[in-house]
Amino acid sequence: MDGAVEAVSLPSKRLEGSVSPSLGGLASLSRLNLSGNSLSGALPWEIMSNSFTGQFPLWETMQSLAVLNASRNSFTGLLPSFFCASAPSFAVLDVSYNHFSGGIPPELGSCSVLRVLKAGQNNLTGNLPDELFTATALEYLSFHDNYLQGVLDGARLIKLSNLAVLDLGGNNFSGDIPDSICRLKRLKELRLDRNNMTGELPSTMGSCIELTTINLKNNYFTGDLHKVNFSILSNLRTLDVSWNSLSGTIPDSVYLCRNLTRLGLSFNNLHGQISLRIGELKSLASLSLAENSFSNITNALHILQSSRNLNPLLIGGNFRSEEIPDDQIIDEACPFGPIPVWISTLNFLFYLDLSNNTLTGEIPAALMDMPMLQSDEEIASSSLIARDLELPVYNGPTPRYWTFSAFAAFMDLGKNYFTGEIPLEIGQLKALIPQTIGNLRNLEWLDLSNNHLSGTIPYALNNLHFLSEFNISNNDIEGLIPTGGQFDTFTNSSFVGNPKLSHRVSTRQGSYKVIFAISFGVFFVIGMLLDQLFLVRIIG
Repeated sequence: MDGAVEAVSLPSKRLEGSVSPSLGGLASLSRLNLSGNSLSGALPWEIMSNSFTGQFPLWETMQSLAVLNASRNSFTGLLPSFFCASAPSFAVLDVSYNHFSGGIPPELGSCSVLRVLKAGQNNLTGNLPDELFTATALEYLSFHDNYLQGVLDGARLIKLSNLAVLDLGGNNFSGDIPDSICRLKRLKELRLDRNNMTGELPSTMGSCIELTTINLKNNYFTGDLHKVNFSILSNLRTLDVSWNSLSGTIPDSVYLCRNLTRLGLSFNNLHGQISLRIGELKSLASLSLAENSFSNITNALHILQSSRNLNPLLIGGNFRSEEIPDDQIIDEACPFGPIPVWISTLNFLFYLDLSNNTLTGEIPAALMDMPMLQSDEEIASSSLIARDLELPVYNGPTPRYWTFSAFAAFMDLGKNYFTGEIPLEIGQLKALIPQTIGNLRNLEWLDLSNNHLSGTIPYALNNLHFLSEFNISNNDIEGLIPTGGQFDTFTNSSFVGNPKLSHRVSTRQGSYKVIFAISFGVFFVIGMLLDQLFLVRIIG
């Protein structure tokens, strides 16, 4: 029996207790899968998502061991490497999402048939050892989210000629991307995001014809994107170079990547107009152009209305000093314009940011008619359902939780040139996100400062009992400042710069339980995911 057992597979069987040490005597065992159980104790292979802790044990008798998956546990100590000497057929090692520390053991280089090495999300330090690059059978190399450092040595890297995935994101690597990267003919995914890398993107990157993913965001890359000929990369699906210092315009060669689904160029120094050719990217689902110096917003909006699959779209922080067009030809599912009346038809709008612009005109009362600003009762009777508004919020390595609890809630119309009176309807706002999909309890703020608003402060604002900040300073508001309710909590600075405003008088209105969330911020953005403002565009 000892020599006959080659595989034991008991995943997600609700197993409890410890694993018998006798398993270590199965000399022919090549695959052991006990993942997704509630086992305790110590065992080094195929125990993904259990509750193992402590240092990694040495089981050197498993000479037939080929696959070891100890990911998503709480192992500590040094990265294991004993199997390279004891198991000549060892091919797959996954110890990601643990607490291993120290350097990468040079002994891993002696695993002559090692194809997959995953050790991301640990506490590893130091450089990539020279010996690692003698494991020439490697196809998948991942050390993302550790504390590794050093530069990428092109002469060593090209020894891994079979490499298909290189994931070193979330470390402290520095220096340039080596020109020799093009000699990795099988490379499909290049992930060097969140490092300290510098220099220009090598022109040879355009020769990696198998690439499907290029993720270089959050580095210090400079230069012009035209240096890379993207037209050859017909398989490219993701190109993300956000949060760098790249300059110039978007090269036309990007628009020849017809399979592109995600294009991230935000937070660079790019300029120019958005090309009509972006409409050729029929599969494009995510476009991020925020915080550059792109121009001609009218042209951009007409171009982007043909990109029906975009979700999200980030174009804030561009088109400076330009006038937002009032063009009804623009798809009503794409809410642009100087707060037009038809904005009330945007049934899925829950976050709107227009502050710090030079917008003029009146604040339309129709803004208060949007479905997501209605009361819970009104929402319950409408056709909107929770799943229509679900957005992923990541918590931990991979689990996704569908929730709105991470979204901020505020209304900011500040620093514009709005005129006219504050709409009375603003006091009717009782909820932005219905309780069935949110249960938000974040106290937020309403900022109407630094405009040219006139009229009186609507007493109905006192119904918003969750309003924690209110600022209407530097306008032309007149009449009496209400007291009672939330108004008793606002400081005088909220009202300065309105010479026609008089002393407060007491008033108490009927109360509503509210969850209030609107915002108007830098340019025009709808939606927010994690720490970014983005435009959620739902066609339907």
